[in-house]
Amino acid sequence: MALKAAITPVTPFAQNCSVIWCDETMSGAVIDPGGDLDQIQQVIADHKIKLEKILITHGHLDHAGGTAELAERTRVPIIGPHPDDKFWIDMMEEQGRQFGMTGGRVFVPDTWLQDGDQVTLGNVTLDVIHCPGHTPGHVVFVSRADRLAFVGDVLFRGSIGRTDFPKGNHADLINAITQKLWPLGDDILFVCGHGPNSTFGAERQSNPFVADDVLAQS
Repeated sequence: MALKAAITPVTPFAQNCSVIWCDETMSGAVIDPGGDLDQIQQVIADHKIKLEKILITHGHLDHAGGTAELAERTRVPIIGPHPDDKFWIDMMEEQGRQFGMTGGRVFVPDTWLQDGDQVTLGNVTLDVIHCPGHTPGHVVFVSRADRLAFVGDVLFRGSIGRTDFPKGNHADLINAITQKLWPLGDDILFVCGHGPNSTFGAERQSNPFVADDVLAQS
């Protein structure tokens, strides 16, 4: 397995920030540095990772609030999310005031992502899947070779992302999960934005929102 990951919860929202790397080249990335940057950088140092990229799934504060500062500290490019989340990024400081969190700053990604793009880390290739619904510009990163996905707030063990935020859309979210994620395979292990990992297959069996039998009855 070439792709390795260390999960470190950050911010008062216990958001799962993922430090990922290719174990053959040690080239790495941080997915969703919402805050607690010293903690994130300690993980990078402990594993002797050569940080190359910051990857963003979506523009909510708990996932992207530390992005601007981490990019300044490390001098690496910011990749993602999809441009439909620009309005969330532009409201980063307003989000901080709303939730009583300091440090979140507006940033401009070096690269916006589109559905079907790919991101490389050494010998690892991550496919980019646009999964709107929780936010309009949410993206998911998937290593098909390693059967591992980083889904942000699209899907959780036993739940799905909220869609009551501005420009959220429940139908879009259900469609993204069932039409874009399920076809990747039941064996895909996913790291979600909050809480424990699961697999697509387990959620298709028991998730009260998107299990196959639940949707068949709707």
